[in-house]
Amino acid sequence: MTFGLIVGNRGFFPDHLARSGREQMIAALEAAGHRVVVPGPEDTKYGAVETRAEAKKCAEIFRAHAAEIDGIIVTLPNFGDEKTVAETIRLSGLNVPVLVHAFPDEAGRMTVADRRDSFCGKMSVCNNLRQYGIPYSLTTLHTESPDSDVFRRDIEWFAAVCRVVRGLRGLRVGAIGARPAAFNTVRFSEKILESYGITVEPVDLSEIFGRAWRLADDAEPVRKKLEEIRNYVPTGGTPEEALLRMAKLGVAIEEWMAAAEVTISAVQCWTSLEQYYGVVPCTLMSMMSNRLMSSACEVDIPGAIAMHALRLASGTPSALLDWNNNYGDDPDKAVCFHCSNLPKHFFADVRMDFQEIIAGSVGKENTFGTVVGRVKSGPVTFARFSTDDRAGRIRGYVGQGRFTDDPLETFGGAGVIEVPRMQELLRYICENGFEHHVAANLSECAAAVYEATTKYLGWEMYWHR
Repeated sequence: MTFGLIVGNRGFFPDHLARSGREQMIAALEAAGHRVVVPGPEDTKYGAVETRAEAKKCAEIFRAHAAEIDGIIVTLPNFGDEKTVAETIRLSGLNVPVLVHAFPDEAGRMTVADRRDSFCGKMSVCNNLRQYGIPYSLTTLHTESPDSDVFRRDIEWFAAVCRVVRGLRGLRVGAIGARPAAFNTVRFSEKILESYGITVEPVDLSEIFGRAWRLADDAEPVRKKLEEIRNYVPTGGTPEEALLRMAKLGVAIEEWMAAAEVTISAVQCWTSLEQYYGVVPCTLMSMMSNRLMSSACEVDIPGAIAMHALRLASGTPSALLDWNNNYGDDPDKAVCFHCSNLPKHFFADVRMDFQEIIAGSVGKENTFGTVVGRVKSGPVTFARFSTDDRAGRIRGYVGQGRFTDDPLETFGGAGVIEVPRMQELLRYICENGFEHHVAANLSECAAAVYEATTKYLGWEMYWHR
């Protein structure tokens, strides 16, 4: 990540602390693997910001790197000039997350020569940011040393917040096919998404079929995709004809996505693909999600966006699941299931198979291509976004739990999830009319997703914790 750094200073406090604090903060951020854009000592006194002239200089430097800067970190080695910090951000014109940090005083160094008063100055800076209408985030502790473990964790969290904000603003999502008629639950509003900067680019399924059928069996992209499929999961008893159809469909989808410049997708499945093309798209969607190109089924666009937010926060693949079954009489456990297109990152073991549910109506021979197995145990973050057409906004929920090793005999891709106070969560989902689909990620990133969506994107979110 690239962070713009504002080093606050106030002259009647020890300003040598601004110099040393700036150096310490730069070293800490670079040690964490991030790039820092900050005025140098040749630009402002000690490379810090105290006067309006220095605010203008720092803002000018930020504007020159506007395309690169993912977030702004305000650090206060001493009390800092509250107004100048806010003016710097306003003058920069940047609309990125802001983290406010303050250095701790040392009990043995509280003389006029070394006392920071950053503890107090942080409140004043936050007060001014609030006045200026600039949203901001806070460190876990009111004051933290840049060399501390808690600060390192805060920077990791803030980087995730910045990734989610940057990744969702200006996002382009591919809607491949029409919403299946039986799935009213995945209705959504393109116009509401567009009002938040998210564009939906649709394509008719017939166009994708046409592109696929026109591809020669021995075309180089088809042969490469076929090899990729075989290397991805054990194909078992899947007929060669079905594998070839999958390869052509995969090439057609990815070529269209590249031409349309869409990052993620949601695909019509039930049951047009099976009836008129002869395979399920699950393996292809699983492969895309595993490459961090989240893909949701049943044209669940908000579900795909939730998958994408989780993967931006964690850097790992996301899946779309159903809140599907109770697990015995345990009120805090449930079965999460899909038939399935989960990325193989989710599985303890995995193989290709046919879709047992649809096979009953369209024939087994037309339903090869699912990715099935047991979801591996470990932590999970879940999220759901929805367009609220009555209120004209995006809303959602996010929370954390874990997948367990509890015994489970079923088909598809499934796992037993345990969530604290799950009955409260389920009641919230039902009372607020949320979909049965939920995005999941094998990580703990709810805090970053919540901060990014509520504070910087303006969505209405519930955090189940």
